[in-house]
Amino acid sequence: MHAAPTKEKDRIVALDIIRGIAILGIFLVNIPSFFSPVLYIEQHTYWSKTLDLWTISFVDIIAQASFYTLFSFLFGYGFILFTKRLEEKNLSVPKYFSKRLFLLLIFGCLHAFLIWHGDILITYAITGFILLIMRNISSKAMVWTGILLIVLPTLGLTLILLMLLAVMDGDLQMYEELQLYAIQSLEIYAHGSFMDITKQRVQDWSFVNLGNGVFIILSVLPMFLFGAAAAKGNWLRKVEEKLGLLKKLWIVTLLLTLVFKLLPYYTDKNLVTEYIQDSLGGPASAIFYFLTVVLATRKEIGLRILAPFKYVGKMSLTNYIFQSVVCTLLFYSYGFGLYGDFNPFNGLILVLAVFVAQILLSKWWLSHFHYGPLEWLWRIGTYGKRSTFKK
Repeated sequence: MHAAPTKEKDRIVALDIIRGIAILGIFLVNIPSFFSPVLYIEQHTYWSKTLDLWTISFVDIIAQASFYTLFSFLFGYGFILFTKRLEEKNLSVPKYFSKRLFLLLIFGCLHAFLIWHGDILITYAITGFILLIMRNISSKAMVWTGILLIVLPTLGLTLILLMLLAVMDGDLQMYEELQLYAIQSLEIYAHGSFMDITKQRVQDWSFVNLGNGVFIILSVLPMFLFGAAAAKGNWLRKVEEKLGLLKKLWIVTLLLTLVFKLLPYYTDKNLVTEYIQDSLGGPASAIFYFLTVVLATRKEIGLRILAPFKYVGKMSLTNYIFQSVVCTLLFYSYGFGLYGDFNPFNGLILVLAVFVAQILLSKWWLSHFHYGPLEWLWRIGTYGKRSTFKK
């Protein structure tokens, strides 16, 4: 028996809606990196206008570390759905999912090194192989493993950061080095050739991923496991049956979100509080957003209000790359060269405008085609045969 992609009637609408919301949230966090060297600067000191500072804080509280973790949760959920379809057909999960991950890795490398350095697909592909190995453990074991993978590293790194702050008193010598990197980024992205920009992309990607790769994987893997556990429990197919559990989790994650996401705002804003905000507040808020949409889409009015997000969610890979293509053409020198000339508030307006365009384009595209263009290529590579593309 041959493997086949998901049929339209088998899709879970809430899952597509949440994917669409995650794509918007990821865009909100990513946008400053498209037009400024935020890798090497502190946003609150780089911009000084009140409107920009409010925008930075808004995105920090609402979106920072919340949506790549939400998408990681969805990745884990989708993985279990994928394996169930293969197992029903007596097909090899390692064979097909490995092909899927390898293709995702190729997409990620092309994205990171030829379009934009802030890629997450490479991390998802690498971490996906760990999830593949862990797929047969129970949902309870997945949850506890995920909790330990969040809590233990957070405790360890918090102690290290506290010692750093105590010893160095916040005066870190590397800040001067980072300023030089920021100046270099401004010059190259605004005025450099495509080859210069490619070299800078590689440098920026390496700066984030080579030293911090293990920690990035440790932030993604627990969410993979939580999502996989939720799928094993069939949360989205049995919402009414599990309503009590989902409502309790919603309250718990709401409280955790408020405590940790706001931590730097009701205490001191420093390396320690910002790290805890991301490491604990990010996963809590991701699950809170997931549960909020699941509960909202139980009602007809909630489904109607959130329905536009499903068009972007059905083409999430294409739309993720689309955002990078549009923004790099706007800001890099081989496009309109606006790098360094934008501010956070303008970036927020741009995100909303581009995302509305994505909803309209995605809806139009899906009225003519079964899949987004990259999703179609991904399916061909995974299943080894061409799926019907045009409706």
